[in-house]
Amino acid sequence: MKIIDIHTHGIGGFDSKTSNGEDILRIAEMHGSRGVSGILVSIYPSTIKVMRDNMEAVKKAMEFQVTECKVQGAKIIGIHLEGPFLNPLKCGAMDAALFLEPNYYNFKELIEGFEDIVEIVTVAPELNGSVGLIKKISDMGIIVSMGHSDATYNEAEAGFNAGARGITHIFNAMRGFHHREPGIAGFGIMNQDIYIEVIADPYHLHLKALELLFKAKSLDRVIIISDTVRETKISHEGRAIENSGGKLLGGCMTVVESSERLIKVGFNKDAIMKCITENPAGYLSNIKKQGGF
Repeated sequence: MKIIDIHTHGIGGFDSKTSNGEDILRIAEMHGSRGVSGILVSIYPSTIKVMRDNMEAVKKAMEFQVTECKVQGAKIIGIHLEGPFLNPLKCGAMDAALFLEPNYYNFKELIEGFEDIVEIVTVAPELNGSVGLIKKISDMGIIVSMGHSDATYNEAEAGFNAGARGITHIFNAMRGFHHREPGIAGFGIMNQDIYIEVIADPYHLHLKALELLFKAKSLDRVIIISDTVRETKISHEGRAIENSGGKLLGGCMTVVESSERLIKVGFNKDAIMKCITENPAGYLSNIKKQGGF
């Protein structure tokens, strides 16, 4: 069974903030060295020009893997655009000044020429124009995931009804659950059709929050992701990755390591392994990939 990580920005000193395809290949190699079969490379919000440069680097790396008929490490499946149509109130460690208005003009300018490799786009559904954009993106056969969002339950539901099919790293960088307003996190738990990304390292979610997710959610809709970044080590140290203000920058473990951690503390092995194999494969199954995966 192939292990898939649908959300990684980088690892071991390399990340997607690059115009060099070699950097992306190094990311794939390092994930592969930990047993990961395929990755989506996540692109940070930036100016359209910079994001296109970053996507070009991913495209070059993908073409190299195809033309050389040789994949060292994980296969690069495509791109996850984590923005730039996000809510500044929930920017997390990202630069909110780089977020853009969610309209089709901006989106078309951003992905023109990369439509065949952009597989997921994260959008905050509560922003003015987002629901219409979600529908347009979904109609193109690209998955929309909702995240970096202050959406209420009803706003998240509107995004789902427009075509969104995922929640980006649930509970993190989003409105939390409240008994009078369940918010986007509550929607992700309660709606049994939507997929949820879960960062399962020791810092992003309490073990009891993870236990809640696995008890309340359809087990075929949970996807463990790494959300690793340049600063993530490829060792098994598992130390928190924070900025000077103590804000988490990204995940500290590959999906293999974080899954092993959960199994070790008592989570069901079969269920956890589905979260890094069958579930991400099912999530991506409506995407037409040249040669498949």
